[in-house]
Amino acid sequence: MKKNIVGYVCFGEVNTPIERLQMKHDEALEALKAKVDGVVDGGLVIDDPAYETADAAYAKLEGLDLDCLVVCIAGWIPTHAVIRVTDHFRHVPMILWGLCGWKENGRIITTAEQAGTTAIRPAFEALGYTFKYIYNIIGKEWPMEKITSYIAACRARKNLRSAKVGTMGYRDMLLYGTQYEGNSMRGQMGVEVEPYEMLEMVRAIDTLDPAKVAEGIAYVKNTWTFKKACDDSVIEKGVKYALAIAKKIQERGWEAITLIDVDGMKKLEGFPPAMVFMLLEHYCSVLTVPENDVMGAVTQLIMKYISGQEIVPYMEYYEFFENSMLIGVPDFVPAAITDGDVTVLPAAFGLLNASLLNVSKVKTGYVTCARLAYVNGWYKMHVYTAEAKTPPAWNEFGWDDPAPQLPSLEVFPDSCTVEEFAQNVCSQHVIFAYGDHTEAIADFCEMMDIELVM
Repeated sequence: MKKNIVGYVCFGEVNTPIERLQMKHDEALEALKAKVDGVVDGGLVIDDPAYETADAAYAKLEGLDLDCLVVCIAGWIPTHAVIRVTDHFRHVPMILWGLCGWKENGRIITTAEQAGTTAIRPAFEALGYTFKYIYNIIGKEWPMEKITSYIAACRARKNLRSAKVGTMGYRDMLLYGTQYEGNSMRGQMGVEVEPYEMLEMVRAIDTLDPAKVAEGIAYVKNTWTFKKACDDSVIEKGVKYALAIAKKIQERGWEAITLIDVDGMKKLEGFPPAMVFMLLEHYCSVLTVPENDVMGAVTQLIMKYISGQEIVPYMEYYEFFENSMLIGVPDFVPAAITDGDVTVLPAAFGLLNASLLNVSKVKTGYVTCARLAYVNGWYKMHVYTAEAKTPPAWNEFGWDDPAPQLPSLEVFPDSCTVEEFAQNVCSQHVIFAYGDHTEAIADFCEMMDIELVM
């Protein structure tokens, strides 16, 4: 990911006492730095006739790859002085942040901040800037959550422009919703999707360092909890596949990867990729999703950048109830969201008898669930929040007895009903991050021209 940089410039009118403007500049900058990393101060700008302070602010920020520019209004300021700075950064999303007055001896004292912002807001709109207008209120908490949410959205936007996703194979099981449209994916979303043939993985196995293979086998045996004995050949094969793919990930700089599962690893190699996905998280800290789900991988990237969580998982919908949904995975779950030990079980499913299944418990908590979709030429993002709880006892039909309980959660949506969710769901796969990230997602969707469905 690119380095996080947020520009900050504070504005006030030349006739306002400079000491007051400087105090307001400092106070707002301190509040911003307490919540956001990578803040670069452009200083205080007034409407001096020669634009000396405006040009000085631009000089401090010139050449920086900004995520966002915070345009902080400390008092009335003629709009032209603001535009002198901001128009250099018209390609960068901005926050128009109006500070507020204070009370003194029972009276409201103001430097007319919102006179400044209300003059600037329509000008920003007319000039075609991408921005969000946020303001303080006397006696109320500062709107730092709105500010940080918008900055998180800006960072997701910037990081996507250099993100790369690897896909081994294409359109597993001839699925429709996992496909992607390449030109809009690069042009609108900014993500480069790179194909990767299974043959390259198979051939790379012969080039592996035996010491690295032995090290991987030892890691699996010493770190994972086995519910029953597993043949060493299964572990060795999984380590080799993971190391072969990890070489490609590191070579190409992929942040997310998806593999052909049913029609590839299982059908052609006779090896379910659950163990491979688990090891790729260990080796590369890469986001993983099965079945050539490129759209799911891009959703993971968005949620990673917005939430700040290094690993955001996928799950699948299994059952709907009156007030909740059962979501789970058929074979693996990242260690980052495992509650307790990474627990695995050698098990047979259908025609596969060399399957190493992850049966770990999953962390519960408040979650934001999301899914990006491309429908009739437009991107949309389906989002809801829910309380994720420990699921009831269940198993997927087809496993040998005693059937294992797969990693799963029961999610109770609170931003919609189950019926409302069902009428908007756009994939069998869902991506979730812990916490409430809906405001940042809404900001992201607006600046990326994505339809938000909640």
